[in-house]
Amino acid sequence: MSASLAMPAAAAAPAVAATFNYKVVRQFTVMTIVWGIVGMLVGVIIAAQLLWPDLTYGIPWLSYGRLRPLHTNAVIFAFGGSALFATSYYCVQRTCQVRLFGGPLAGFTFWGWTAVIVLAAITLPLGYTTGKEYAELEWPIDLLIAVVWVSYAIVFFGTIFKRRTPHIYVANWFYGAFILAVALLHIVNSAEVPVSFWPMKSYSAYAGVQDAMVQWWYGHNAVGFFLTAGFLGIMYYFVPKQAGRPIYSYRLSVVHFWALIFTYMWAGPHHLHFTALPDWTQSLGMIFSLILLAPSWGGMINGIMTLSGAWYKLRTDPILKFLIVSLSFYGMSTFEGPMMSIKTVNSLSHYTDWTIGHVHSGALGWVAFISIGSIYYLLPRMFGKREMWSTRLITLHFWIATIGVVLYIASMWIAGVMQGLMWRATNTDGTLTYAFAEGVKATYPYYAIRLTGGTLFFSGMLLMAWNAIRTAAGGQCADPPIPVTATGDATHAA
Repeated sequence: MSASLAMPAAAAAPAVAATFNYKVVRQFTVMTIVWGIVGMLVGVIIAAQLLWPDLTYGIPWLSYGRLRPLHTNAVIFAFGGSALFATSYYCVQRTCQVRLFGGPLAGFTFWGWTAVIVLAAITLPLGYTTGKEYAELEWPIDLLIAVVWVSYAIVFFGTIFKRRTPHIYVANWFYGAFILAVALLHIVNSAEVPVSFWPMKSYSAYAGVQDAMVQWWYGHNAVGFFLTAGFLGIMYYFVPKQAGRPIYSYRLSVVHFWALIFTYMWAGPHHLHFTALPDWTQSLGMIFSLILLAPSWGGMINGIMTLSGAWYKLRTDPILKFLIVSLSFYGMSTFEGPMMSIKTVNSLSHYTDWTIGHVHSGALGWVAFISIGSIYYLLPRMFGKREMWSTRLITLHFWIATIGVVLYIASMWIAGVMQGLMWRATNTDGTLTYAFAEGVKATYPYYAIRLTGGTLFFSGMLLMAWNAIRTAAGGQCADPPIPVTATGDATHAA
């Protein structure tokens, strides 16, 4: 063969362009919708059981006491957790301009987390629980969670370590804090002495009031880091991206981060007002809860003001509606929470449905709305499409979900205040004015409104699933190349 016809080795085998890992993002994105439907369906069922207690015909594994922890685990850790995995994996790759670290380890986190959720869905209805609020799973599943979470941390922080950009974007700070704090919370709160593998049985490593304190240190910080810091990471990436505007104040975002991270860890005791917990500890929790109002509202203002100069987009962009309204609910919930931590207010609100309304204004209005908005942003990109199949269907979803949230939380607020007033009412001789059953009877109409609101919200998730199926149909699941400049350096554009 002549020299003129010889092909250089480099030309014969061109270098393969580096690509992002969209497979694991796509898997978590799809499962966010699936677990959202499952978790909210269980929520509708248990809401219906409050109206019709015989709804499950005495089947033990369908009882309220078995399904309620299944509902909380499904919506928090399955739906919310999948949204956090999907968005954090997408955000850290795009802002660091490198492929996810760890190769198959990222895929392991998907299958491991899915296994945790499936095991929880099996064992909780069967009654294999530790009995702890928000931490009901038994010790073998707790160990699996720890392994998956450590793997998640390795993938996330490994990606940041090998980044091609000099700066670590603020969303990654929130994601990173959420990952580290949840690992700490899970390991400490789940400390237990195993008794048997099957049936799964263990005893808590703590006792009495110490167990209660550890539990609510975990419980409140699960809200603070899993349901707040993680989702603020979503806010700091997806609101500017969808709005097409830079974050309103980057300096404020840094102040927001450090103030929130420091303060949240101290607020847990406000869940134990008027208990055996020492008064000074209760008061400490109340004080830090009130301080939390400042960084929380700083973050809300930072997110909403990102739309400065682009408010008109809210008229035509339903994804942006989800994201911005979620921030409104975040602001409302983070005002209501500190107010409810004040002992005099707490004496009225605690153990009533006011707490249920507060929790769901945050869970549905903040967590679910911002998750839905970010998933609508991700879905077309995961399947090589420019936009969702139907923008009108997203708009319909937004309004159905908004009406559902308002009905839910307003009914629970009214019911809760009514319950608190009825339970503390006394006659002139000091006896109680109302029997407990009378309070239950008076609450009955509000449970019907609550069920209506929850059903509407669940219906919106079904619309989202249909829109997602049509968007994915005929789509391409290829990993896109990482953008590079003419000199071969990774670009800083996310």
